Amino acid sequence: MQVDILIIGQGICGTMLSWNLFKEGKSFLIVDNNLPAAPSKVAAGVINPVTGRRYSYSWMIDTLMPFAHESYAEIGNFLDQKISFEKSIIDFFPSAQMRDAFVTRMTENDTYLHTYPDQNQFNQYFNYEFGCGKIQPAYTTDLQTLLSSWRSYLTNRNLLLEEDFKAENLSFQTDSVSYNHITAEKIIFCDGIHSMNYSWFKGLPFAPSKGEAILIESKELTNQHIFKKSMAIVPLFSEDLFWVGSSYEWDYSHPNPTNEFLEKTKFHLDTWLKVPYKIVDHKAALRPSTLERRPFVGFHPQNPMIGILNGMGTKGASLTPYFAQQLAQHIVNGVPITPEADINRFQRILSK
Repeated sequence: MQVDILIIGQGICGTMLSWNLFKEGKSFLIVDNNLPAAPSKVAAGVINPVTGRRYSYSWMIDTLMPFAHESYAEIGNFLDQKISFEKSIIDFFPSAQMRDAFVTRMTENDTYLHTYPDQNQFNQYFNYEFGCGKIQPAYTTDLQTLLSSWRSYLTNRNLLLEEDFKAENLSFQTDSVSYNHITAEKIIFCDGIHSMNYSWFKGLPFAPSKGEAILIESKELTNQHIFKKSMAIVPLFSEDLFWVGSSYEWDYSHPNPTNEFLEKTKFHLDTWLKVPYKIVDHKAALRPSTLERRPFVGFHPQNPMIGILNGMGTKGASLTPYFAQQLAQHIVNGVPITPEADINRFQRILSK
């Protein structure tokens, strides 16, 4: 089988890259083992324009957020699915200091931070003593529907090989790469933390972090907003279901859900929520975060047949559409990759 591009991984990176290559008429095949604990399947898919305790604007968010929303609308229309939903984030301040930080940041630039006019509106749902603010616009992304619908499309057209990728079966010729019975012009790795284990990318500063979340059912909690107080409650796309999380662990002993997170989250919900809820699932995944908190995009300086789209960390829903499109345009039209994301910034390390 001959294709232009062989893609390893069908999480959000592999999905959005293949979608952009598809639009450009490039042939491709994806190799993916459909792991249930893949980070794209555990993530809430929230696009939040601000980050951190100082409410700083996320990197490139003015460009990334509208681009992501339009990209999800486009692929959603193709798949006859709605993928992206605009929501506001109701930020309950855990302390007077955090309330003051929000107000200070809002007075400096109120593009995304807003006062909430009725401070008592959520009293029937939550305990909160320091008030709340509103972050708007923000978005939720139905990653489960996106990944499964695109997977079905690929499977029906024999564009997906469901198996574990084995790097030892890869070989390189002068102008092509071969994997078992597949020959391609280029191979691009979109397989999260697994890319750390390949000799080509061992020098990249990955900093994988473990995230855990629970799913709860609550028939009385409103699903009109994302709610945040130390952790987030995100409405899902099934009735009465909410995602609650997430944790950020850089020092972990295993990738599985832990009772420690479960008990800590239950305690937090019990003190925050006034309405009943039931825990229906508990998940964990290892995110492909990076030390610089910038993605890895582009082709290896020593072997331009080997590419990567990876390192999205906690910002996969917002970063991936833009950089997937940019990488596809780089392949097709030679469009340069954003320097802060281009793996050529690590040329010296990757050339060793």
